[in-house]
Amino acid sequence: MLSMTGYGREDFKQDDLEISVEIKTINHRYLDISLHIPKSLLHIEDQLKQIIQEKMKRGKISVSIYTLGKQANQKQLQTDWDLADQYMEQLNLLKSNYQLSGDITMELLGKFQDIFYIQEYEETDSNTEKSIKSTLLKAVDKAYQMRLNEGSELKKDLIERSKKIQNKIKQLGERRNIVIIEYQERILERINKYLENTSIYDESRLYQEIALLAEKGDISEELTRLHSHIKQFQNVIEESQPIGRKLDFIVQEINRELNTIGSKSNDTWISEQIVYLKSEAEKMKEQIQNVE
Repeated sequence: MLSMTGYGREDFKQDDLEISVEIKTINHRYLDISLHIPKSLLHIEDQLKQIIQEKMKRGKISVSIYTLGKQANQKQLQTDWDLADQYMEQLNLLKSNYQLSGDITMELLGKFQDIFYIQEYEETDSNTEKSIKSTLLKAVDKAYQMRLNEGSELKKDLIERSKKIQNKIKQLGERRNIVIIEYQERILERINKYLENTSIYDESRLYQEIALLAEKGDISEELTRLHSHIKQFQNVIEESQPIGRKLDFIVQEINRELNTIGSKSNDTWISEQIVYLKSEAEKMKEQIQNVE
């Protein structure tokens, strides 16, 4: 089991080339990869994403790649000489037309920021790209290991809670037998009370009362389905593929059965256990939100 929370960082330095890769992952319904990379790496963006997708199938993943050095073809400050010539021409015209004094200094030209611009080269060389991919892979491996470690702790917690629910369902099944006897006594009480207040023996009405009360208190089908859901949950949790969505669906079904039992039961003890079970199921659901 993998968590969707992870962090990894890897740095590379060789000669004048420096590379720094940082990856952060959090939970998300789908796989959402955001790359913050230099313009010179845009042509290999899909290849970088593929490296990440090999290890991670779900989660919001933010990756930042920084490069420095001549080999990285980084940014370079340039001067727009044509624009600078136009500035000089216009400034000299102003001096001439308005008979202004003073020199056109470097300090003055420096105020015109559009004269200067940053040029970022489109591509890097193959060796630099190879180093970037290798550094990214190592950062991804570190984030993956963190997701694996946290996933292991999540798995322990979810297994423990599923066993608690399983044991409690067993107790509900045992209590059900007692509740059936109590319902039978209530049915007999209703029959006697009904016969005392009427001189007409309405057999169909009598059977209707018995059927309604018996059906209302019978939770056997819900308990059977709960046993099945828990068993399925415990099987799925051992799978090696992404299982977060499956587990989330199973817990929803568990909650559905618990709600039905809660609405059916007139037994105080069963009602109390349903509150406890729904609380455990809700905690499981919260944990599952971070499972890949």
